[in-house]
Amino acid sequence: MKTILLIEDDRALRENTEELLELSGYSVLTASNGQIGVEIAKKNLPDIIICDIMMPVLDGYGVLASLSADERTKQIPFIFLSAKTEHKEIRKGMDQGADDYLTKPFDEEDLISAIESRLAKAEILKRIPSDPPDEHGVSEDEMRTLNELKNFFDDNGEIVTFSSGETIYEEGQHSHKIYLILKGIVKCHSMDEDGKELITSLYRADDFLGFTSFLNNSPYNESATAMEDVELAGISKEDLKEILEKNHNVSLQLMELLTNNISEIKAQLLQMAYSSVRKKTAQTLLQFADIMNTKSEEPIKISRNDLASVAGIATESLIRTLSVFKKEGLIAIEGRNIRIKELKALQYVS
Repeated sequence: MKTILLIEDDRALRENTEELLELSGYSVLTASNGQIGVEIAKKNLPDIIICDIMMPVLDGYGVLASLSADERTKQIPFIFLSAKTEHKEIRKGMDQGADDYLTKPFDEEDLISAIESRLAKAEILKRIPSDPPDEHGVSEDEMRTLNELKNFFDDNGEIVTFSSGETIYEEGQHSHKIYLILKGIVKCHSMDEDGKELITSLYRADDFLGFTSFLNNSPYNESATAMEDVELAGISKEDLKEILEKNHNVSLQLMELLTNNISEIKAQLLQMAYSSVRKKTAQTLLQFADIMNTKSEEPIKISRNDLASVAGIATESLIRTLSVFKKEGLIAIEGRNIRIKELKALQYVS
């Protein structure tokens, strides 16, 4: 049985999460603040640590720094759990070596999935022999995490900018670069046989963009357009391939990321194919709110055409459904903008 250390100062959340993890088959240790958490981690060496950020005595960043400095605990998978959702806060945690970051309130399935994924990755990495040190005592495997790869894009990539509505690349063009989105939101889309646009995926800051075959410069199978002002850092596919060949840990993490992206796209396509118009509309609103990091009191600034394209329904059907949601008190419509009023109720629309 795997052991999880849960460091959380909110008693109710700590106890509820502990019960959830125990029901999922894990042995759970708990700590009410960061200092106690560090002591328990060094004494018991758990298989994985889930840690809040904002805590008394010692915050989550301090916990991670302390454990990262200890040879016995620095390899333990570490997941931040926090109400902080800003991009800079997420990158700060990942820069310090965290393996994952979940925001409160979190979905139970997302938490269990993150734990299983990190434990599986840790087990795989144990079986991979380390690269031998060179004559200077430095391992060839210098890049250890996906976040370090993103930092490489930041520091070495070619910076390009696109205005809202501008095309980044078009379906059929040959791909030469992989991009990291530094700022803004990008939609990827294709045209069906009737000439109707279908948005296949949405990407935000800190996401990779433009993956096709590494073996050749195969053409893009969809187009990408900036939904707001966008800034990208681009690395040639040849350079990225060379980096991944030398850094096995990063390759595994990138494979995991791309696999998760495929699973999300499949789930979206299934929703588009089989869900009701009401559910498609509700789920699309929630998806845009998540991608755009929109708080409940902030409006979603998105066109009706883009909403309909993601939902896979006619624009007229979407507009009618939005009107119904407004009458039901689920949303407020403020000109072109939409504000979610009842998040929980919208999640359970069928």
